[in-house]
Amino acid sequence: MTVPWGNKRLDSCSIEDILRAMGISEYEREIHRIYKGIRDKILQRLNGFREVWERGSEDKIWKELVFCLLTPQSKAEKCWEAVKGLERKGLLFEGAMERMAEELKPVRFRFNKARYIVEARKRLFVDGRPRIREKLKKFENPFDAREWMVKNIKGMGYKEASHFLRNIGLGENLAILDRHILKNLLKLGVISSIPPSLSRRQYLRIEKKFIEYAKNTGIPPAHLDFVLWYRETGKVFK
Repeated sequence: MTVPWGNKRLDSCSIEDILRAMGISEYEREIHRIYKGIRDKILQRLNGFREVWERGSEDKIWKELVFCLLTPQSKAEKCWEAVKGLERKGLLFEGAMERMAEELKPVRFRFNKARYIVEARKRLFVDGRPRIREKLKKFENPFDAREWMVKNIKGMGYKEASHFLRNIGLGENLAILDRHILKNLLKLGVISSIPPSLSRRQYLRIEKKFIEYAKNTGIPPAHLDFVLWYRETGKVFK
């Protein structure tokens, strides 16, 4: 038996019809269209991130951390190329700050970020190699792990720490509040304005709204992040 939906029958309605009848805005319908088109790519990417944590090497985890240290105010693709460049030159695990900074020319604030990498090594390396997994296993949940990283890894704010934990398969319920995400949350009416900077309190407040919106719209938080990022860049990346 079919169920009436306005002047149509439900079994003949498209998702577009249903969303429109529910009073969902055109902008939100666009978000759902994008999600439908890239959902398989998102699942593939998230499965790859989980593989990093479950079976990946410590070196892979370290590469993701360096990538996230590089991303503030820099393009993600250039940051990932920079990480691979550091690895090719033998600088990723033991390079001096000055030599790393020279290789990080495409990245903004390269001298500061090279220093952050050196300082992160001091905190996370044992006998010259990364030991990040055992450090993160001590925390009961990704929220506690993020708090530790923000307090102890210089250059890691809440966005960068959330990004890192998502990229190693631990942070799918954390929000990565970069400029692309904030701009779209404003358009969706989830937030009323974009703050010039994000304090801890502001970040957690907006993150809560992001997660609530994701729940209400039926798109998991990690998936919604990719959808909004894709809408701005046309890519499913990292």
